Amino acid sequence: MPALLRPRMSDWTVVVPVLAVLLLLLTWNRELPGLLVAVVAAFLAGAVLAAVHHAEVVAHKVGEPYGSLVLAVAVTVIEVALIVTLMISGGDKTQALARDTVFAAVMITCNGILGLSLLLGALRRRVAVFNPEGTGGALATVATLATLSLVVPTFTTSKTGPEFSPAQLAFAAVASLALYGLFVMVQTGRHRDYFLPVTGDGSVPDSDGSTPAPAGSAPDSDGDGHADPPSTRTAVTSLVLLLVALVAVVGDAKTVSPTIEAGVAAANLPQAFVGVVIALLVLLPETLAAARAARRDRVQISLNLALGSAMASIGLTIPAIALASIWLDGPLLLGLGGTQLTLLALTVVTGVLTVVPGRATVLQGGVHLVLLAAFVFLAASP
Repeated sequence: MPALLRPRMSDWTVVVPVLAVLLLLLTWNRELPGLLVAVVAAFLAGAVLAAVHHAEVVAHKVGEPYGSLVLAVAVTVIEVALIVTLMISGGDKTQALARDTVFAAVMITCNGILGLSLLLGALRRRVAVFNPEGTGGALATVATLATLSLVVPTFTTSKTGPEFSPAQLAFAAVASLALYGLFVMVQTGRHRDYFLPVTGDGSVPDSDGSTPAPAGSAPDSDGDGHADPPSTRTAVTSLVLLLVALVAVVGDAKTVSPTIEAGVAAANLPQAFVGVVIALLVLLPETLAAARAARRDRVQISLNLALGSAMASIGLTIPAIALASIWLDGPLLLGLGGTQLTLLALTVVTGVLTVVPGRATVLQGGVHLVLLAAFVFLAASP
């Protein structure tokens, strides 16, 4: 923890993101040999770890739920930029990229990150506890956003495919922004306590969501049993480095995407699987941050990250794609197919049954992870 609170210019968490961005600038829009692709992939992994580190510093400074919100929004904004860039340069084969990536993000967050968090939390204390009011509201918002943006287009009267008319797309974009803005207002305002970590009896132990201080490992000048927050200068530095690391994550993911696409094609996998791989790469920071929070018995923070990332992925991506569609050629396919609709419905129903009690065992975590495995398998073998 001392290193977390006092970053130095020689720290790997400072050096790796900067080098990853420099490597991104040197390799952008170039065909790379296999060895250089491996180097980019290594720096991509390092940037992911650095992003998690700096996100924890920022989260510790601003407290919950603001910390989870910072990481979710930062990753999603850059993810949107990646999707738009690929769609502009990819031609007809990327008409469904936004749908595939957003749906993959929803399944990864609502099943993968959520399931892993519950599993780790339950393994630590037999039962993972969280606040059902806040988590339930977040899940309801995700379900509404997903239905409006990904399900409704399947049943519209468009003759060219599962897509919105311009007016319908505009409504979906405005509704998505409005819902996401309303949720953020509730999460950070009057009902902020619904999104703070809870104890085994369901009470909120800390009003600021501060991080417990392990004995002898972190400064605790006031003796309250919690790590002292970093200075404003340290937090601002980590915020800048977080953004640098996220740019490197998404940019390097795009750099290696031709190799990913070639590998997908060589394995005779469907084109939609590219969106799954991109979502897995981009969501690595949230996944690692959520897992670390769950191991520290702070499952609510993990769920904030999971559902907040799903919400931001839809609530920010759809409006951005709607705006970008002005310059994009060809239809924008958003509607899900039958298999995807079934998985989404099962995810929502299972999520509701998991969230309502406010307590979960390893069984609930395992169920969600199996749903993620089913999604990945069916994406690879539709």
